[in-house]
Amino acid sequence: MAWKLEYLDIILAPLAFGLMIAYNVQLYFRFSRHPESTVMGVNNRARRAWVREIMRDNDKKNILAVQTLRNSIMGSTLLATTAILLSSAVAAFLASSYDVRKPIHNAIVGAESSSSVAIKYICLMTGFLLAFLCYVQAVRYTNHVNFIINVPVQGDITPDYVADILEKGSNFHTMGTRAFYCMIPVLLWLFGPISLLVSVIILVPIWYVLDCAHNLDDKKAKSKTNGRLSIAGNGDTRRESCDHLSRSEPGTEERDPPPVCGLC
Repeated sequence: MAWKLEYLDIILAPLAFGLMIAYNVQLYFRFSRHPESTVMGVNNRARRAWVREIMRDNDKKNILAVQTLRNSIMGSTLLATTAILLSSAVAAFLASSYDVRKPIHNAIVGAESSSSVAIKYICLMTGFLLAFLCYVQAVRYTNHVNFIINVPVQGDITPDYVADILEKGSNFHTMGTRAFYCMIPVLLWLFGPISLLVSVIILVPIWYVLDCAHNLDDKKAKSKTNGRLSIAGNGDTRRESCDHLSRSEPGTEERDPPPVCGLC
């Protein structure tokens, strides 16, 4: 059986998508079990602290809360608009009578049929639609927080409830951004499965650096080590003080009792 260029897509494309899916699945389980080891978990914890601080002193910080949430809504709205425009452009390109193979016919390495190239465009359009839906949900949840964060704490309106809604909105925003990242290899897939696999191999380590809270773990370990050293140092100082106070001059053991150390 002769080798065909279509076999590259059959072999390399599933491998590339499998790498992306495997990384994101392990990130999900890591975020679920050990959120403090991921940037998302640390940021969510910071948002919870921010909500508690805002609602604790609401009379002085209500304007700050509204402005901060408004900036977040504007960012999600801009990205949602970009995603739906890109998806509409791809859909219009597919619906036209123009042959989708012409722009990349000379550069493509892999399957060259119209159906295979159309599948790549459909994947690209689906990814942008998914990003759009995630950003819409992010705007929706952040809008809810915008209304209830200034409500006095009563009944079900607690800081934890508001923080849960804000966390959902931030998670949807992160998923929308992740969908945008995933579309970079899909876009390069138009030029062949080799570029798809190479871009995924480059993208996954970048994701790892951006998603894992390495610096925070190092700082936490250093702080624990410094704390142990300081405790040990204080113990040595106290022992030296006790030894110094317990010493007495020769011939005075019977006359004066040893002084009591206040540090012991």
